Amino acid sequence: MDIGKSFRFVFDDKDWASKLLLGLLVSIVPILNLAWNGYLVQLVRNVSQGDELPLPDWSDFGDKFVKGLILAVVSFLYALPIIIVIIVMAMGGVLTEISTEGNITDTVASVFAGVSILLGCLIVLYLLALTFFLPAVYIHYSREETFGSCFEIGNIIKLISANTGEYLTAWVVSLLFGILLGILSSILFTILIAIICIGWILAIALWAFLAVWPFTVVAHLFGQVGGMTETSELSTS
Repeated sequence: MDIGKSFRFVFDDKDWASKLLLGLLVSIVPILNLAWNGYLVQLVRNVSQGDELPLPDWSDFGDKFVKGLILAVVSFLYALPIIIVIIVMAMGGVLTEISTEGNITDTVASVFAGVSILLGCLIVLYLLALTFFLPAVYIHYSREETFGSCFEIGNIIKLISANTGEYLTAWVVSLLFGILLGILSSILFTILIAIICIGWILAIALWAFLAVWPFTVVAHLFGQVGGMTETSELSTS
C-alpha cells in the first residue's frame, strides 16, 4: 500500500482544482450533496481498477446522485440500531419522570444512570465498528453497484479478511489523519482569522480545500485495498 500516494494523487491531475471546486459546491448544497458520496464511490472504483488518474470528472451527475442516495439509505439502515437505542433511552427517561411524578428516587435514578452509561458505551463501540465496516461496504458497492450488495455481509467480511493488514492500515491511517487534521486545522484557522483581510481570505481558501480533499485521501486508501482484494481473488480463482 502506497500511503503517500493517497495524499498526493489529486495533484497529478491537471484538472484537480476545478474537479474539487465542483465537489465543494455540490457538497454544500442540501440534497445535491448526496452526489458527493457517489463521486467518492467512483473514485474508490477507479483506484481499485488501477486508473492512472483516478480523480473522476463530474459527468453523469445523475448517476453519482443515485449512488450517493443509495449509500445514504444504506448508512442510515446500518446506523438504525443506534437511533433506536437513543430513542428508547429518551423515552425511558421521560416515562421514568412521569411515573415518579417528577420525584425520582435515588434507586431509580441510579439504575437509569447505570443503564444509560452502559448503552452509551455500546453506542460508542457500535459507531467505532461502523467506521471500520462501512468502508468495506463502499468498496463492495463500488464493484457491484446494487443496493442488495451493501448487505452481502459474508462477501464484505471476505473482502476485509482477504487483505486484513492493508485494510487495518487504511482504517487506522484514516482515523489518525482525521484527528490530526482536526487539531492542525483548528490551530491554523485560529492564526489566520487573527490576521485581518489576507488571513481571512487564506482561511476561506483553506476551509474550501479541507472540505473535500481529506475525503479523496480516505477514498484512495480504501480504493487501494479494493484493488488488492481484486488481485487476491483473481489469483485464487
